[in-house]
Amino acid sequence: MTGSPVVLGIESSCDETGAGLVRDGVLLGQAVASSMDEHARYGGVVPEIAARAHVHAMAPVVREALDRAGLSLADVGAVAVTAGPGLSGALQVGVAAAKGYAFSLGVPLYGVHHLAGHVAAATLDGGPLPNPSVVLIVSGGHTSLLLVRDLARDPILHLGDTLDDAAGECFDKVARILRLPYPGGPAIDRAARDGDPHAVRLPRPLTGPRDDPYAFSFSGLKTAAARWVEAHRTAGTEPHVPDAAASLQEAVADVLTRKAVRACTDHGIGTLVVVGGVAANSRVRALAEQRCAAAGITLRVPAPRLCTDNGAMVAAVGDLLVRAGAGPAPAELSTDPSAPLEYAALTPLARARAMAA
Repeated sequence: MTGSPVVLGIESSCDETGAGLVRDGVLLGQAVASSMDEHARYGGVVPEIAARAHVHAMAPVVREALDRAGLSLADVGAVAVTAGPGLSGALQVGVAAAKGYAFSLGVPLYGVHHLAGHVAAATLDGGPLPNPSVVLIVSGGHTSLLLVRDLARDPILHLGDTLDDAAGECFDKVARILRLPYPGGPAIDRAARDGDPHAVRLPRPLTGPRDDPYAFSFSGLKTAAARWVEAHRTAGTEPHVPDAAASLQEAVADVLTRKAVRACTDHGIGTLVVVGGVAANSRVRALAEQRCAAAGITLRVPAPRLCTDNGAMVAAVGDLLVRAGAGPAPAELSTDPSAPLEYAALTPLARARAMAA
C-alpha cells in the first residue's frame, strides 16, 4: 500500500474488547466483543472477569476487524493501543497484545489515552474537527468539558470536570435503585420513553449563578432520585419507573448541554463535540441538537456505535499521530490506570522519567 499506513487500534480498558483499522481518517473496519453479560449479575464490571474475557476475545476480534476491512495483518503499518486510564488487568491484556502485534509485524507502536480516543471517534463520522472545538466527554467514569485544538500535537485544556460521580455513573446507580438491568444508561433511556420528564422534581447541580460554570456534580442528583424512590417504597407504593427515568434523564441532559453550550459561547467557539458512552443517550443528543441550533453552534456527535468503547477510536488517534509525525511509544510502554488527560499520546513510563529528570 502507498500513502499513510493502516493503523490497527486495540481497546481493552473496561469490558469491551475492540479492534479497528483506520487509514487517512477513514474507518476501514472494526469489531467489538463485550463481556457485559458476564458482569450483569453483579450489577457492575468485575475487573478479573473483564481481564479474562479480553484474553479470550482479543485475537478473534482483531481477525474479525481485519476480515471486515478486507485486509490481512501484513497490511497493518502501525499499532495503537489504549494504555490508560482503565482497569489495570484489562489494560495490561490490550497493551501486551498490541506489543505482540507491533513486534511481530515490525511496525511502530503508539500508546493512546482512552478519552482522547473518544474525541477522535468524532473524526471518523464527519471528518477532522475544527481547531479549536469544545468537547464534552460523558461516560460511566468521566464527565469533562475540554478545549481541543490539534488533537495530535497540542495539549488538551480542561475547562471543567466532574467533582464526584460522572453522568454515566449516576445513571447506573439510579437504575439499580429502580431495579432496572445493568448497564443502567441504556435501561434508563429505554424506560424514559414512556415517562414524563417533568413528573419528578430533581435538582440541576452546579447551575446557580455562583457555581463553577463548567464543573459537574451528579452525586446529589443521584441521592435526590434515590430519596424519591425510597419515599415511595416507605409509603408502601412502588415508584413509577418511566417517570423516574425520564425525569433523571432530563436533569442530566439539561445540566450537560447547558454547560457545554455556555462553554462554546463564553469562548467564542462555534463547534461542540459530544462523545463517550452517554453521548448515545437519546435525550442528551436531542437536547444538545436543540440548544446548539438555538445558539448558532455546530454540533458533532458520532454515531452511537462509535460512542461506546471501541477499537476504531484508538486507531483514529494512532492515525492522527502517524500523520502528524509523532514518535512511537518506547518499547517498554506501560499501562497507567489513572492517567490524566493531557495529550492524546500516552507514554506513562516516558512521562515519569521526564518528571524525575
